[in-house]
Amino acid sequence: MAVVDKLNSIFAMQKELDSDIIALRQLESISSQEWIQKDVLAIVAELGELLNETSFKWWKNPKEINIAALQEEIVDVLHFFISLCIHAGLNADSLFELYVAKNNENFDRQHGRSNKPGYNAIDNGAGH
Repeated sequence: MAVVDKLNSIFAMQKELDSDIIALRQLESISSQEWIQKDVLAIVAELGELLNETSFKWWKNPKEINIAALQEEIVDVLHFFISLCIHAGLNADSLFELYVAKNNENFDRQHGRSNKPGYNAIDNGAGH
């Protein structure tokens, strides 16, 4: 059985979708900077839709979360996030490498191994 690199597959599918949308809607003249702005706006809009699925409105009667609808909104966010990555010059490998480096830095910050002040949980007494 072949191993599928899921992140690379997601990037390839999103690149194909973006190319199809650009061709179908004749959007070839949109600059990378404008695409990045549009992707960010779309992510913000999708995050709002995601938030609405969580029944966060304290002024309304709470409702049970529709997990399928919640998951669909998460995937919508991912679509635009991957599109943003592509337009910003990231691919699956570079995103992974940057994520690993930042994740390591975040652990270092929490454990006082970073030069960045204000994160060390041990200084805050939380590690006891």
